[in-house]
Amino acid sequence: MTVREPRTVLHVDMDAFYASVEQRDDPRLRGRPVIVGGSSRRGVVLAASYEVRPFGVRSAMSMAEALRLAPHAIVVPPRFDRYEAASAQVFAIFRRYTPLVEPLSLDEAFLDVTASHALFGDGEAVARAIKQDVQGELHLTASAGIAPCKFAAKIASDLRKPDGLVVVPRDGVAPFLAPLPIERMWGVGPKTAPRMRVLGFATIGDLARADAREMLRHFGTWGEQMIRLARGDDDRDVDPCGLARSIGAEETYEDDLVGVDAIRKTLLAHASRVARRLIRNGLSARTVVVKVKYSDFKIRTRSATLPEPVQDTDAIYRAALGLLARVPLESRRVRLTGVSVSGIEPGEPPLMLIPDAESEKRRRVEEVAARISLRFGDERTVTRATLLKSKP
Repeated sequence: MTVREPRTVLHVDMDAFYASVEQRDDPRLRGRPVIVGGSSRRGVVLAASYEVRPFGVRSAMSMAEALRLAPHAIVVPPRFDRYEAASAQVFAIFRRYTPLVEPLSLDEAFLDVTASHALFGDGEAVARAIKQDVQGELHLTASAGIAPCKFAAKIASDLRKPDGLVVVPRDGVAPFLAPLPIERMWGVGPKTAPRMRVLGFATIGDLARADAREMLRHFGTWGEQMIRLARGDDDRDVDPCGLARSIGAEETYEDDLVGVDAIRKTLLAHASRVARRLIRNGLSARTVVVKVKYSDFKIRTRSATLPEPVQDTDAIYRAALGLLARVPLESRRVRLTGVSVSGIEPGEPPLMLIPDAESEKRRRVEEVAARISLRFGDERTVTRATLLKSKP
């Protein structure tokens, strides 16, 4: 019988990533309260620097609410290409220490460093080395949690931000988790937490002692899973092959859009951003989704799964136009539009048996546009204006 060596899992999370990149790139923003998001008060906060967080500003908050809490904050428009470039550098550092890296987003990942001990030392030594590399080479900070399982490592990385490092003892996962508030439990948000507290669950330790039948009755199979996690029972492997479930782009507008022509232009910009992310990451996608939010906040989405995976702006945009034709727009004012893709696959779309000159030309244009936008740090540097003449 083979005995599995106890695992050492790291969760590394960049600190206020978008805002930190902006502060690094612009010395005038350092030490200042910075909010990354659209200039429109109708948009949302994508990131908040640690200088603005004491005022209650958090990511995903409406920009109007954020500016009410911190009217002195500096609002910076997002530059996704800069964040993606920094992310690629961060993940290159991760992979110096282990090939077992599971991305969760642009700025966080799980790392299994069990087999790295002989070369780099224990989990804490590896985490410190990664943090030092990120700081020294990229002038950014990261927080890390080290534990025998993914759940505990992810919680640990968030406890002493920014620039934190927390080690969970190999035989002390349950005691580490027990005193933490129920809101720290994975999947327990602002709506679920009050319900759980009414049921008598104030800490993760309370969950660990819960009756499985009661949890199943109140929360279904997720209730049983919460008990296992609360007890430190998490045998999920770090999956280096995990792919993003979706890639998207959207924008909320200061002034409502009226008419199909205005909306088509926004879909082109979104499709271009999505295509560049696919190309830079060597991915393609089978499903295209269009999202429209009206001025009354009602949302309409339409999706289509394509016969073959796609990667270029033209294909995504044409699919988006077809979907837009299925969205009611008569006399409707639109405050937000978006395009996303799912069904993500590694690699480029399959080659045609006899590639036509136009397809090859489009592929080269996409690659050049992606390189230019990456170099200048603005994904809107190159605009596919000629596509605006396309008919749905």
